Amino acid sequence: MAQTAQKLVIKVTAGADAPERCSQAFTVASVAVASGVDVSLWLTGESAWFALPGRAQEFQLPHAAPLPELIEAVQAGGRITLCTQCAARRGITEYDVIEGVRIAGAQVFVSEIMPDGVRALVY
Repeated sequence: MAQTAQKLVIKVTAGADAPERCSQAFTVASVAVASGVDVSLWLTGESAWFALPGRAQEFQLPHAAPLPELIEAVQAGGRITLCTQCAARRGITEYDVIEGVRIAGAQVFVSEIMPDGVRALVY
């Protein structure tokens, strides 16, 4: 029998530029949290904008769960991290992000994906 992942790390690189891929990443993360999986969702590239208040409300995709609800679901049992470099390129600081979002870099990402039992997905 296959080993079940103890932790799921999801890196979402897509934002409004690729709405289906973006929505899928947030949906998978929220379903995993609801299933009891330890989830760490990383916002990189264009998804970095969703770390800002009000930005998720602007995202629209027919037949998809609203992004603010998915973010809330992930935060209920998981963690959301904004990439340090992605934040800097967009002029985003820790004072700008929605409550509960941390800013961290590649070293933290690598430390999260290296232990046994961790699965990583990139969207």
